[in-house]
Amino acid sequence: MKEDLEEDIKIAENMREMSYSPYSNFTVGCVLVCKDGKKYTGCNIENNGIQSICAERVAFTKAISEGKKDFSYIVVVGGNKNEKPIEECLPCGYCRQFMSEFVEKDFKVYSYYNENIKEYKLEDLLPYSFKL
Repeated sequence: MKEDLEEDIKIAENMREMSYSPYSNFTVGCVLVCKDGKKYTGCNIENNGIQSICAERVAFTKAISEGKKDFSYIVVVGGNKNEKPIEECLPCGYCRQFMSEFVEKDFKVYSYYNENIKEYKLEDLLPYSFKL
């Protein structure tokens, strides 16, 4: 799995280049991996209102719109534009709640920064989700 994560980190880093973030200059890229190995990418997309969308929800909506619903993990990389990620970037509360609708307890979130990768279970990041 380590080799897969290294490849996924590169994919997520490359997705940061697709980010549209003229207001915050904070770029986020991610790759969502399905249990069958299929991958969906996402980047954050801002606007000058309140309807911006995070990279994680972009990846999930792409996958769900194509009929995918069995997810294994997501890799998230974020930081100031044109800089290597030196601080941890985790999904926001809205994304955590959104993801909880579509994942099982074993779903993992990987955050890559400063040459480190941290692994979390989504239920640890959002212990009291609205999921029934």
